[in-house]
Amino acid sequence: MKTYRDHYFNKAKQENYPARSVYKLQEIEKQSRLLVPGAAVLDLGACPGSWSLYAAKQIGPAGRVLGIDLNPAGTAFPGNVTYLIGDMLEPGPDILDAFARFGPFDVVLSDMAPNTIGHKFTDQARSLELCEAALAVAVARLKAGGSFVVKIFQGPDFQTYQKGLRLYFSKVRVAKPKSSRPESKEIFFVATGFHAPVGQPDDPAPSPLPPGGAATAD
Repeated sequence: MKTYRDHYFNKAKQENYPARSVYKLQEIEKQSRLLVPGAAVLDLGACPGSWSLYAAKQIGPAGRVLGIDLNPAGTAFPGNVTYLIGDMLEPGPDILDAFARFGPFDVVLSDMAPNTIGHKFTDQARSLELCEAALAVAVARLKAGGSFVVKIFQGPDFQTYQKGLRLYFSKVRVAKPKSSRPESKEIFFVATGFHAPVGQPDDPAPSPLPPGGAATAD
């Protein structure tokens, strides 16, 4: 019998996606319909490229995906995807130029996850730092009415982060895709209706990357 992992891994290979994580975004999209034709999408922590590929297919040739990651993707992208290697927190000239050319964005995606060490509270804290950094980028780069999808490891600050999202978005829901492993603590916030903040968060500035950097989970 095929294992849970085998099913999504093999399906991704058959459909020419580099990672099984594409099916998480696919499930979110079926419920939320964020990736409309012609949309501008920013994909943070885009390596190895499954989310960028899926978003590019949904938005069509009139849309544009900008993927950013610290690592090369090793993936062939269609013409409506621009993939840049760099740090979203300290963007170089090429990333700043791409922000100016392709932004502001209709949707910001973040499937980033820390390099886990197996210590629950440390991994959760590092995940939160990445989520705070992704939110800071989204706030700076989204169009009014835009949307934000972000992965987070459930932990003690989960609800605080959710409240912070509500300062900037009219609707925030929690998604747990079926394609996530049952034992995984990851969930996704899907925030829509971006607007000027109601009140101020404690510190809206981007958080530094946690020790060990970041990786995108499969």
